[in-house]
Amino acid sequence: QVQLVESGGGLVQPGGSLRLSCAASGSGFSINSMGWYRQSPGKQRELVATITSGGSTDYADSVKGRFIISRDNAKNTMYLQMNSLKPEDTAIYYCNAIVDRGYLSRYWGQGTQVTVSS
Repeated sequence: QVQLVESGGGLVQPGGSLRLSCAASGSGFSINSMGWYRQSPGKQRELVATITSGGSTDYADSVKGRFIISRDNAKNTMYLQMNSLKPEDTAIYYCNAIVDRGYLSRYWGQGTQVTVSS
């Protein structure tokens, strides 16, 4: 089994920064692409950013220029540096990974709350 554990959420003022982490644990697997998603109350879960095993990235238009996704393949850890945060960034942020264990499976973390408010 593979587990994804997010950390780094919290309360921040508008214009502030937070850094989220997602650590994958388990055995006998490799990680293909990873991504961050978020969900606000009453809204559908939406894609925030993705990163491939080779480091190629993609971002939602709403976070381009403010968020940076990265990963450390040796540590099986992914990060999301969030800058210039806005109240509309308030959501539960979920880590996602496509894992290869001889077959491909999608895993989700439990989520971490990010609240942007003065």
